[in-house]
Amino acid sequence: MMRAPFAFVFLTLAGSGLSGCLASDAERGLAGAAGGAVLSDVTGGSPLTGAVVGGAAGYFCRDLNVPGCENR
Repeated sequence: MMRAPFAFVFLTLAGSGLSGCLASDAERGLAGAAGGAVLSDVTGGSPLTGAVVGGAAGYFCRDLNVPGCENR
């Protein structure tokens, strides 16, 4: 059960560090895939499915008009 707190802290720090450099759809897609895989694994799901869903969400967030999701 020690895995979930570690993953949460890791994702929080990684997300904070990456938040300033996600300037394109591809970068957001890669970050979404990594986050989706980790979260899915921690919650007992399939990391592959989490990566696919997270990557698609990151890549298409600008097309879906999510606030803050702009190319620079």
